[in-house]
Amino acid sequence: MVNLEWYRTFKEVYKTGTLTKAAAALFISQPGVSLHLSALENYVGYKLFDRTGRKMIPTEKGKVLYNFIIEPLAKLEEAEKNFQRSTEKNTPTISIGMCFETFQITLEQYISSLPFNVIIQFGEYPDMVENLEKGILDLIITPQMVVKNGIEYQEFSSETIVLVGGNEIDTTEFNDIESNGTTAELELWLKQQKWYGTTGDMEHLRHFWQLNFNKYPDFRPNYIVPNLNSIVRCLSSGKGLAVVPDFLCRKEIENGLVKLIWEGKTPLTNTLYFATRKKTMYQEEIQRIKQIFIELN
Repeated sequence: MVNLEWYRTFKEVYKTGTLTKAAAALFISQPGVSLHLSALENYVGYKLFDRTGRKMIPTEKGKVLYNFIIEPLAKLEEAEKNFQRSTEKNTPTISIGMCFETFQITLEQYISSLPFNVIIQFGEYPDMVENLEKGILDLIITPQMVVKNGIEYQEFSSETIVLVGGNEIDTTEFNDIESNGTTAELELWLKQQKWYGTTGDMEHLRHFWQLNFNKYPDFRPNYIVPNLNSIVRCLSSGKGLAVVPDFLCRKEIENGLVKLIWEGKTPLTNTLYFATRKKTMYQEEIQRIKQIFIELN
């Protein structure tokens, strides 16, 4: 069965003449408009528009279809206005990309208070930047800058990657080696401990080890858990070591559930950025999200 949203998208493209204007009118991304239009063309079996530069020129078949659907679609939209529970109109939807742990620690508790719709996406940062450029995402929280002409970055905070351990671990020997021993002895002690890691991301551990020992770690963690927050929870109830961003375990360290063991010879610090398109229609909503992160620092 055809999706009625395809007809609504088709009508807006017909009226506005461009995918960009149709996306703005419908409060969806331009790739979303293209997807709806392609799906409808596949369904009816013929082209509905000729794409000339940036203009969408309706074909003869497109004109016929438009004349068929415009009146019943208008009646459906009128029914929607008369029977919808909410009096809000055109509530915008903001798509935000970030890592899972950042969402849990920061934005999750504020979601229900936001006066607009929010879609949260997790993934690799380079992929997020691609989706931001395409209009699929509207805002990214990222420690990586991927330079693109249409994207701007705003620095707002930083994170330090630290070595932490469970509250039951005895660090007396470690502290003595750090003060009086060699780098090789320090590395040996660390490798003799039980380690926690995550399924897909060992980047923090690799960078921390490279910075302090001039090599990549030649061992695998003993316990692989779903995400960094899981690591912090596991450490809170026992022994073991892990390398994590400090903001993820700040409360646990203050409460004595997790020990801050070592920041390294040279602290490993990442700058955190807001990444947005230079031109966006969601400036007010994006600023609201930014303010939440800024106030939490």
